[in-house]
Amino acid sequence: MDIAAPSLIPNLQECAILLDVDGTILDLAPTPREVWVPPSLRHDMTRLSERTGGAVALVSGRSVSDLDLLFSPLQLPAIGGHGAEFRPFSGGERDLRRTVPLDAALKRKFALVAELGPGILIEDKGYSIGLHYRLAPKLGDLVEQAVARICAENSSARIEILRGKSVLEIKQVGFNKGTAVRELMRHPPFVDRHPIFIGDDVTDESVFEMIGEFDGLAFSVGRMAAGVNGHFEKPEAVRGWLNRIAEDGECLMP
Repeated sequence: MDIAAPSLIPNLQECAILLDVDGTILDLAPTPREVWVPPSLRHDMTRLSERTGGAVALVSGRSVSDLDLLFSPLQLPAIGGHGAEFRPFSGGERDLRRTVPLDAALKRKFALVAELGPGILIEDKGYSIGLHYRLAPKLGDLVEQAVARICAENSSARIEILRGKSVLEIKQVGFNKGTAVRELMRHPPFVDRHPIFIGDDVTDESVFEMIGEFDGLAFSVGRMAAGVNGHFEKPEAVRGWLNRIAEDGECLMP
């Protein structure tokens, strides 16, 4: 792991650990449903939540309900749908939905992009729709062109395109992970803590850009993104770091 900062805040009670999921703490899989949560990771995150007084949160493009299923029985504070859903507390109560689902008719138009060929997968996230082409990488340019055409034909819709790793995601404008993290940091137990955010994708850059507002640190995975304090080579390295701080009780880098 390459790190620009010599160390982090040593006291976990002063930190908030904010984690993207796919490609950050979980290895990417051919399809979103094929990702696997190692039992050791679930154990370490439970321990970290206890050590930080509950200040461990997932920050994902997945829905909060999907995150709860993935990490069951663990239910952490979570930001879902790239900021469309927001739960500042552990457990299944007090979910705050910050927008309405993407229009169903518009989703159906984007779903037709799958007709371009086998291997294009449609993921309905409620507040957005994802078009995955990891299984059909040669169709990536055609997917881009088709999505751009649909957006042009529906110019009155307030939508934007998020480009990820072999996926295009169409969502409404007005929210992102960064705005949701800013809101999360106003709620106990996150308030007055130093957030440490780890993410891997373009969709995480809105958090990288604002984390300094809270005297926090940001780390990317797989690449040295602009504005981060360091990076991890792959999710396995992130899981290793989480294990170390969960066991040691100190938020230090080696």
